[in-house]
Amino acid sequence: MKKLLCGLLAFVVLSITHVSAETREDSLLLRDDYPQEYVVVKGDTLWHISGRFLQSPWKWPEVWGVNPQVDNPHLIYPGDVIYLTWVDGKPRLGVRRDSGIYPRARTSPLDQAIPAIPLRDIISFLNDNRVLEEDILKDAPYVLGGKSARIIAGAGDRIYARGSLLEEQRRQGIYRADGEYVDPDTEEVLGFELTKVADADVKTHTEDVITLDVVKSKKEIRVLDRVVPTEEVRIQSIFYPQPSPDGIEGKILKVLGGVRDGGQFNVVAINRGVREGLEPGHVFAIYRKGERLKDPVTKEFVTLPSERSGELMVFKVFEKVSYGLVMQSTDVVSIGDTLRQP
Repeated sequence: MKKLLCGLLAFVVLSITHVSAETREDSLLLRDDYPQEYVVVKGDTLWHISGRFLQSPWKWPEVWGVNPQVDNPHLIYPGDVIYLTWVDGKPRLGVRRDSGIYPRARTSPLDQAIPAIPLRDIISFLNDNRVLEEDILKDAPYVLGGKSARIIAGAGDRIYARGSLLEEQRRQGIYRADGEYVDPDTEEVLGFELTKVADADVKTHTEDVITLDVVKSKKEIRVLDRVVPTEEVRIQSIFYPQPSPDGIEGKILKVLGGVRDGGQFNVVAINRGVREGLEPGHVFAIYRKGERLKDPVTKEFVTLPSERSGELMVFKVFEKVSYGLVMQSTDVVSIGDTLRQP
């Protein structure tokens, strides 16, 4: 009976619509206005392309992960034609590619491939922002000043710092603390956010004074900025989205960029990290806290239920804090919004 039912559902899907995708909770739900084909253009992302077909774009590995037509189903290129097909009654996205027109995709596929999410919105946070725990930050050397007692320095200047290097390496980063992260529920100090202001090379290192030559700077270097080893970060363009770990909920600590509220493609900091098992690619649903209304009858204040307002994907993880990119939003994303498994 079960096989017969599956067969009937597959027949209906193939001939009419995506009914089978809606008859089971674990099936992929298609958009009502999904296209039969889509031509990839420069500037697209896997999330964006999947969003043209799926109600939950982050589930693209489920439609591309078993695609036999390409060596790596996550590498899609401008000019590729993405088309909808069905396998055993389930939607699949196929790729039609004219290799004669796009030979460069074969020679340098990683440079030409469509990224998973818009890198332009996260690249500075991948390179220039980090979160350090309190004890590590306290141990980091601090800037005393520049040559001729200058308190501000930039590229080409020599500066001096006091303390012991966290790691003995020539290239060091000059970072500025932008505030601490405190868990809103437990009041635990989760770490301090640092923004890179410059790169410098260690010239000499005496007992407790470090001489550094500033190689390049993004902002002026100030007294008390910290000297921290430069992260060797390889820009990750392909992420493999997956639901956040079971039982792990969180909250938005900050909307980065100097604003309190955000929306699609804003970067946010959340109060969960490696300690809770988070990895780049984990997806959370965002729930906005319900408003408080005054009951006109009882005159009491009533808090309305929280409502789902978007989705974010984690792209950089620290010990107790992570950065995520808001991929979809139907309402304002704010500090204190709750995160749950999507």
